[in-house]
Amino acid sequence: MKSITVCLVALSAAGLAASARGQEATWKAGVAKAIVTPDKGVWLAGYGTKRPPDGKLHELWMKALALEDPNGNRVVLVTSDFQGIPKEMSDRVFERLHKQLKLDRRQVMITFSHNHCGPRLGLDLVDYYPVEAEQVRLVDEYTALMEKKLVEMIADSLKKLVPATLAVGQGRTTFAVNRRNNREADVPMLLARGEPLKGPVDHAVPVLTIRGPDKKLMAIVFGYACHPTTLSFTTWCGDYPGFAQIALENNHPGASAMFVNTCGGDQNPLPRRKLELCEKYGHMLADAVEKALQRPMKSVAPGLRTAFAYVDLTYDKVITRAELQAFTRDQNAIRKRWAERMLKKLDGGAKFAPTYPYPLHAWRLGPEMLMIGMGAETVVDYGLRFKAKYGPGTWVLGYADDVIAYIPSRRVWLEGGYEGGPNLYEYGRPALRWAGDVEERIADAVHRLVQSVTR
Repeated sequence: MKSITVCLVALSAAGLAASARGQEATWKAGVAKAIVTPDKGVWLAGYGTKRPPDGKLHELWMKALALEDPNGNRVVLVTSDFQGIPKEMSDRVFERLHKQLKLDRRQVMITFSHNHCGPRLGLDLVDYYPVEAEQVRLVDEYTALMEKKLVEMIADSLKKLVPATLAVGQGRTTFAVNRRNNREADVPMLLARGEPLKGPVDHAVPVLTIRGPDKKLMAIVFGYACHPTTLSFTTWCGDYPGFAQIALENNHPGASAMFVNTCGGDQNPLPRRKLELCEKYGHMLADAVEKALQRPMKSVAPGLRTAFAYVDLTYDKVITRAELQAFTRDQNAIRKRWAERMLKKLDGGAKFAPTYPYPLHAWRLGPEMLMIGMGAETVVDYGLRFKAKYGPGTWVLGYADDVIAYIPSRRVWLEGGYEGGPNLYEYGRPALRWAGDVEERIADAVHRLVQSVTR
């Protein structure tokens, strides 16, 4: 594993200085947001097909929350209605943030809801779609615009820093279903009968509030472990997280509602495919947040400790030229396009690496909150494992920095299937499957990061 970048911040000096002045050491917070709904014909992302947009239910957003502790140490959390942000895009953004704002990688986490009614970005799932020159141009143009907007929005959030208080709580809602262990067509019947559904789920709704000097809500950050795949039409929409954010912002004028997908890689909102269900799930999630707000919440003491690292995830077997040539005759259009593109890389002199650099974050906010950020589509086992290990106040975010692929636990890898089997080609990786030690590689790296921010 590459070296861990870590910043450890103690509260003592700032706290003692503030006490000597008769003041209490406090957080500072700033919030900014930007509309990201395309105004040109960028296709919708996901579902393995060409999907030109036909209208808009509501705007798509990205939002930034900047936090600063009494020692002047900062972090920025970005949430967005994107399906996925590819590594090439986020790398360029991180480079610009470092150059323009002096922010290191450990200080910024860029998350995406994995919304399937949002736009394509860069090389995310590039082989899902037929190649059309005009669409390539539009996606490249839109991606460049989003990179610029991201940097500007983060800068804006830092400019808006004001004294703030933070508090954490938790709600619960139950529309997420383990899609590996329950046949979608059977779920309505099972629910109607009151029969228990199968498989692990995480129905927790973690909630973080940020209040300004006037005690009014500036932002509500909340999470849930579930795919935003209620809808499969071609209208711009934030799916259930979009409806939840709209409901919360209507209930709390002036506050920004920010959704993070926790570890929902193998979880679906079921039943689905109807707009009324999408609105229902959004309101169920918003109601869970509201109930958490009505209960006593735990104050988060000011203080930041942050760490970031890459861990190399090994492929089970790197694809060969002969295998790719065979796949160019495949009936699966996605696999055929992938094989043709990979062959062009080899013809251009590329060599496929046997590993992929997987991004991991650990943020400690006071002693009350630990935020673990994980790249890509992590299955629910990761959230359950790390929350059990590191205790109350632990948030485990998937879908951070890089869409990569599904990240199976050992259990899911052994079972195979869509999230654990030979499907890495869909994400453009030079292999069909991860090696079987993915979970332990990640868990070991997370443990080192957590230790570095808690000692």
